[in-house]
Amino acid sequence: MRACSGEMQRLAWLVLLMVWMVQAQESCPDVCRCSRRSSPEKTEVNCHKRGFHSFPTNLPPDAWILKLGENGIADLKANILSSIPRIESINLERNAIKSIHPQAFSGAKQLMLLNLYGNHITSLPGRGFQDLLNLRFLMLGQNQIGTLKAEMFTGLKNLSDLDLPLNALTMLTPNTFKPLIALKVLDLSLNRIQKISPKAFSGLRQLMFLNLDNNSLKTLPAGAFRPLRSLEMLVLDNNLLSTLNPSALDGLENLQELYLRNNEFEQLPPDVFRSMAKLSQLALSGNHLKTMDGTIFTHMPELKKLHLHDNLWHCDCHLVSLIQWMGQSNTTLSPRGSLRCTSPQELRNRGLSSLSADVLLCSA
Repeated sequence: MRACSGEMQRLAWLVLLMVWMVQAQESCPDVCRCSRRSSPEKTEVNCHKRGFHSFPTNLPPDAWILKLGENGIADLKANILSSIPRIESINLERNAIKSIHPQAFSGAKQLMLLNLYGNHITSLPGRGFQDLLNLRFLMLGQNQIGTLKAEMFTGLKNLSDLDLPLNALTMLTPNTFKPLIALKVLDLSLNRIQKISPKAFSGLRQLMFLNLDNNSLKTLPAGAFRPLRSLEMLVLDNNLLSTLNPSALDGLENLQELYLRNNEFEQLPPDVFRSMAKLSQLALSGNHLKTMDGTIFTHMPELKKLHLHDNLWHCDCHLVSLIQWMGQSNTTLSPRGSLRCTSPQELRNRGLSSLSADVLLCSA
């Protein structure tokens, strides 16, 4: 009797499994393409550019990849992922999304990638991502997001990559990214950031790459980068920086690459790079530098490549220490041939590496 009962249970379980599999196959939206794999059973759902104006509801319950890019979806309502609890990757790039319900992503505890690039999002819901405990990649570039608050990132304790380029950010407030304790990559390029709070980067102890290229920064507050103990690359190209406080770069002991191209620097404090013993690449090209103390680089024994071209070098006695350092250092000056005097007139277009101390004179 017991054997018969066990057999019936196994049979019932098998029937339920078969019904579930049939339902999974039949629930693929007509205009989409569903590719199913086994061991374990997972379905990739491709609805790319299929004319959807709302998030589809009849999705396979075992969906793990969902491609919904280039549709016309305008908003994300509450619990849109409740029928696909095993989803790991969602691509919603280049839709028309303007609003996201605070519970839109509720229950998606296995989601690892969320791509919302190229939509019309102006703000993120408070705690809207709090269920995404395993999210690793969040793409929010090319939207219209104007403000960021720490509560927006609550729950994202495993996020490693946050992309926010091409938005409308004008400032970074205190503790903006504090919940992102595992973040390694932060892209804030091509915004309108004018001001950074001294505590904007609090909590980002694991951050390795920070991109602030193409913003409107005129100054950097003292100690703003101090929490970034693991940072290896900092990009500050194409801003409006004209000076650097000696303590603006404090805390960047592990920095290996620093890019300050196309700003408005005329001079730099001799000790501004004093704590960067691991720096291997430094780019200062495209500024308004006229002179520089060569001792500025003596604190960087690992410096392999230095970009100093396209500046306004005034070749007089104040440049002697830089010329001497260039002659003694093994650092690659790239491109060396582009390092030329802008003034005085008698030395105009002379290559810096061809100058000697006796021609670098200062008027009394």
